Parts: sequence; structure tokens; C-alpha cells
Amino acid sequence: MEEGTNSKSLIQDGWFMEKNSQWPGQANALKVKEILMHEKTKFQDLLVFESTDWGKVLVLDGVIQLTEKDEMSYQEMMAHLPMFSHPKPLKVLIIGGGDGGVLREICKHDCVESITMYDLDAGVIEASKKFFPSISCAFNSPKLNLQIDDGAAFAKNAEAESFDVMIIDSSDPVGPAEMLFSKEFYEDCARILKPGGVLCAQGECLWIHGDLIDRMIKENGALFACAEYASIQVPTYPSGQIGAFLARKAGGQGEPSFRKPKREVPDDCDLRYYTSEMHEAAFALPAFIKKRLYGGAPASKEEGYVKSKPEEA
Repeated sequence: MEEGTNSKSLIQDGWFMEKNSQWPGQANALKVKEILMHEKTKFQDLLVFESTDWGKVLVLDGVIQLTEKDEMSYQEMMAHLPMFSHPKPLKVLIIGGGDGGVLREICKHDCVESITMYDLDAGVIEASKKFFPSISCAFNSPKLNLQIDDGAAFAKNAEAESFDVMIIDSSDPVGPAEMLFSKEFYEDCARILKPGGVLCAQGECLWIHGDLIDRMIKENGALFACAEYASIQVPTYPSGQIGAFLARKAGGQGEPSFRKPKREVPDDCDLRYYTSEMHEAAFALPAFIKKRLYGGAPASKEEGYVKSKPEEA
């Protein structure tokens, strides 16, 4: 959102119009049925409205975060791409994700023993509990340790080799979330992951944010044994697409690439979007972004992934 913009002011003639300098020259519009909530939290402008065709919609700082109709594509892929890329994830850290969707999906993995979650904005959590109960349903999980605090600060001070999987479900790299895209933060992430541990972060849109994605893969990814970009279809996000940045710490056994799940997907996992086939397909990228990200990377039998030098892993 541009500084000083009010999310409610983006509703004109009965349509919410998402206009933002982060995706210049384009806008996304949803028809509004009813405004359910609008308030300033401690950190963000928060709007919830009922749309005519996409269910309830959560907006932060003028940017659509989720709709009930397509939320599962983002939540399931952000959670299950890293979770099924680990042979046995026991301890999981979530930074961000205040709507609770990624948490809901993590709880579908019976092998998980504990989930630590850090989110700065209690207002988002409370709004999700009130208006999106099917998304926020896992906040009462006995495995969850929820902290309303700064996840980047926690990562800086957390004990080394603490987590099997980390998921950074952040908003866009402006304002409070900017730090979560920095190399300094990823150095902390690499330190607190266990050997062979997996990180997954919101990776922005390949049609719009090529410079950012390139930097995440080549600079932040160099801290890990393997780093890759996966594509996710989300119709109500800019250009209908967003990415997941995945990285694996050195020390695990087997092929470090993420391109095939390392565990079977249970039949009773209650999934609406993620499948093992969707997992593999997410790494099939358009030629222009594949060449930009991986054109100069070392070759491997799993073409495309960035493999750091041994001393950097």
C-alpha cells in the first residue's frame, strides 16, 4: 500500500480495486458484497469484506492476502512443498502466517511434534479467528507454541540447529516484512536449521519481481546446499501467480533438490490443491525465468537447482 492509503478507500462503485506500485500498470478488482471489518492494527491497515464470487477476503495495507475460494492453493503449496521435501519433519517454525492457513496444513503431518509460530500482528490472528474459522482452525493445536513477537529477532537469537522445517509466510517486501527478504535474515535461518533442514519463503511473482527472485536465489540461496523457485497459481494475486523460495541446508542424506516429494502423500490428508504431481509441476518454469535464475548454475542430474560450494553450504 502507498503510504497513507486507506484500504477501504480502494472500494469504488462497489468494487475493491487493488492498485499498488509493487505491480505497476495493472490492477485486480473484486466485487464487494459487504464490508465486514476495517481497522488499523498496531502494524497494518486491515480490511475484511464479503465478495460476490470469491467468498470472504482479507486485505492488509491495500493488498489482497487471501480469499476463501482460492486460499488453499497458496496455503497448501507453501506448507507441503517443504514438508514433503523433508523425510521426517519433527520441529517446525512458522514466521508470519497470521491467518493460520499454513499452520492448518502443517498440522496435517502426524510426524510433527512441535510447531513454533511467530507473528507480529495479533490483529490479523483475531480477525482470522472471527471471519475465517475454516482457515484459522489449528490455533488450538496442542503442538503449537504461538508467540506474538518479531520472528526475525527470534531467528537471530534462537539456538543453532533447532528446526527441521522453517516457513516464512510473509507479506510483500515492504514495511514490516522487508527484513524477511534480507541476506542477514537468511544467515540466521541457515544457522537454526538442522542439517538437511528445509526453508520455504514467500517468493513473489515471476512476471513482476524478477530482480528480487534472482537475488533471493543467487545471494540468499548461496547460504544453502540447494535453492529453487517453485510456481503457485493464485488467481487473486497479481498476475495470478506467486512463488515459493525453497532452500535446503547441507548435511542431509540423498538428493538435495526439491523436485520430487521425499514421502508419500497420505490418502486421508484432506487436500484440495497439493498433490505429488503438483509438487513436481511447480518447478517447471517458463524459459525466460529459468534461464535467468539457473542459466549459469552448476549442472546436476536435477537440472536447474543452485548448488553452493561446499565451504558455503
